[in-house]
Amino acid sequence: MEHIIIANWKSNPDSVIKARGVFSGILKLNKNLKNKKIVICPPYPYLFLGDKLKSPKIFLGAQNTFIDTEGSFTGEVKAEMLKSMNVKYVIVGHSERRKIGDSDEYISKQITTILKNKLIPILCVGEIKRDHDGHYLSFVKNQIVNDLSGINKNSIKNIIIAYEPVWAIGKGAVREATGEEFTEMKIYIRKVLSDLYGANIAKSVKIFYGGSVKKDNAKIFIDSGADGLLIGRDSLDVKKIEAIIKSF
Repeated sequence: MEHIIIANWKSNPDSVIKARGVFSGILKLNKNLKNKKIVICPPYPYLFLGDKLKSPKIFLGAQNTFIDTEGSFTGEVKAEMLKSMNVKYVIVGHSERRKIGDSDEYISKQITTILKNKLIPILCVGEIKRDHDGHYLSFVKNQIVNDLSGINKNSIKNIIIAYEPVWAIGKGAVREATGEEFTEMKIYIRKVLSDLYGANIAKSVKIFYGGSVKKDNAKIFIDSGADGLLIGRDSLDVKKIEAIIKSF
């Protein structure tokens, strides 16, 4: 099975010189990518670094996109622009985007736009906190149902779902998620998809784990059934990415 590693640089690094260095370093990891692929998702200003990227193992991704609508919108970047820059994947619904206002309705429109342009959406879902009554399951279910509203069964197989428990991310993390918790959520997400589209289609959807992934826990989530990993902070350090790649 081929696993995919998504390198989400977020709003880093702070200069094109540093960005070029990280990008070049990741390209050199190509020889270590047996049964693995890397998708580099830099901020918009650095997407030009992948303009001539032709590796069968390393791809370019974007961290967001505007919805498909006519008119001029200062500051927005459309999917057509991303496609013209060799982008293949687009992250939507990341917890940091949801926090600043991206609604389920907006995310659904983004996914429709991305698919229309024959790009691959990486839909992030995940609860803000865990509770003993299981309300976090319905929280994630509502995200999936609403975000995929209007997406037909012929398109769903082209979507990646990345589970990112917000409580396990970044400096404010309560603790790290466990492999068992990911397994539970992966099974649950497949059930939700099965209810929406049928069991066979649900099985075709790739489900990733994202949430403070590092070399010490990457294998745990892969062994727990993750089809890939969404990496944040450590994706800016070539040595750390290499260590993650070699860990499984």
